[in-house]
Amino acid sequence: MKQSLRAKRMAKHHKRQKQQTKLNLVSLMDIFTILVFFLLLNSSDVEVLQNDKTITLPESVAEQKPETTLVVMVNNQDVLVSGRSVAKVEAILTNPEVEIESLSRELKYQASRAEPLSEQEAQQGRAVTIMGDESVPYALLKKVMTTCAAADYRNISLAVTKIASAATAEVVEG
Repeated sequence: MKQSLRAKRMAKHHKRQKQQTKLNLVSLMDIFTILVFFLLLNSSDVEVLQNDKTITLPESVAEQKPETTLVVMVNNQDVLVSGRSVAKVEAILTNPEVEIESLSRELKYQASRAEPLSEQEAQQGRAVTIMGDESVPYALLKKVMTTCAAADYRNISLAVTKIASAATAEVVEG
């Protein structure tokens, strides 16, 4: 008996379906190799500071990237060093002293754990980055900076969120 074209086509289709599919691993390995090299090359371009959801950083158009340093975070409730709370903001603001005793102790402890400074670094002082919420009063930031300077952390940086400069914004819009 002669089969119709449709019957032949269906038989060929069923025969093809019974075969096991093969996974081509060569192209998959190529993709992952390219992905690994891409991630290795681009991982060092981004500097991410540890962030706290209670801190909203002020914005800046500065081009210079920060160095990795000790981080002091200041939000509306606490002063934190490396993620650990060392003082309450209310107690600091009500205290008439210029320096924050508990912050000073923590900074000296962190300095004792760090490697010794070279002569040039000793003249500049240790580096510290202060992440202060934009709503924190200046008097509090001033006390934190004074305490850092007294504890030999005189190379002080303030963390900000980078925004595009006006010239860049015009180029993008135009």
